[in-house]
Amino acid sequence: MRSPNPIVALAGLLLVGAACTKNDTDSASGNVKVRSTDDACEVSAAAAPSGNVVFEVTNDGSEVTEFYLLADDGLRIIGEVENIGPGISRNLVVQAAPGGYFTACKPGMVGDGIRSAFTVSDSGQEVATGDVADLIATGTEQYRLYVRDQVGQLVAKTQQFADLYTAGSDDEARALYADARTHWERIEPVAESFGDLDPKLDLREADLEAGQAWTGWHAIEKDLWPPASDYTPFTADERTALAALLVVDTTDLSARVQELTYDATQLGNGAKELLDEVATGKVTGEEEIWSHTDLWDFQANVDGARIAFENLQPALETKDPDLATTLTERFTALQQLLDRHRDGEGFQLYTELSTAEIKALADAVNALSEPLAELTAAVVL
Repeated sequence: MRSPNPIVALAGLLLVGAACTKNDTDSASGNVKVRSTDDACEVSAAAAPSGNVVFEVTNDGSEVTEFYLLADDGLRIIGEVENIGPGISRNLVVQAAPGGYFTACKPGMVGDGIRSAFTVSDSGQEVATGDVADLIATGTEQYRLYVRDQVGQLVAKTQQFADLYTAGSDDEARALYADARTHWERIEPVAESFGDLDPKLDLREADLEAGQAWTGWHAIEKDLWPPASDYTPFTADERTALAALLVVDTTDLSARVQELTYDATQLGNGAKELLDEVATGKVTGEEEIWSHTDLWDFQANVDGARIAFENLQPALETKDPDLATTLTERFTALQQLLDRHRDGEGFQLYTELSTAEIKALADAVNALSEPLAELTAAVVL
């Protein structure tokens, strides 16, 4: 993985600048020291005043590591420093606005990292803003980092899932299925842009063409949640082959994503595409027809759309603050509705929802989708 160019990032509505530099000089007073090992992420302070915050990251582990500052949703990347080899130190510099964040070390550069809550208090220091072009450049860079992070987590959880499925640990595989797929669903417009990989990984049975081989997540889904009759389970060899191909294709996806860059139109249009995915696949219950885990996918699509919007939000605030307010309110309303259907760390099965509850979700999606369709033009024109 390559180290990113210096970026200027925004948290919420305020500017958050990030830069990655080698730590060749003495540490400035008040810097936050981070010690990353193979199984720990030691952060010297859990809070800092707003303004310039410097994280001095030292890798005392045996694997290459990364360090992230994440927004309070744990998804949106404010800044990162990556490719820190054993014994190496790097600095992450952010101009952080007041609010809640997470720090995360990622030994081996896979998974969701070792995380801790981090708070930025209000120092009263003004946070500078840039022009629209700078804000868009910041947002697209943040989105690039987000996609790479999500696909990295997808690779790790796909491997875990494949191992469980191959071993015949069906209960454990079923428990991981929906969680692993969230990382695909959050970046679905990017994943679907690879027309050769998308059908191999995410094709539904209803969309199979005559003579087409069925592979990927949904073929395995049906095998884990088989219909009551007229179904022949996969043999052990067939399971092994399907699981291996799932890992190979997901790893291929990850490799292709690494060098991608994005512009504002891709973020704006991608956000709308994700809401369209919800409207055409998740609300109808057709996506996860065997497992009925559609609400996990629903949430992941909304996450992905919201992240794309929030990456463009500072630029939108400059050009069309009313639209920015409307979108924020409608994302919040949809999320509140989704939260009613949470069950522990997951969600109710889709078959447990009433017709009225499904209609309420569909109405909230439509209410968000209409103004979201205006996002791209509002930012770029």
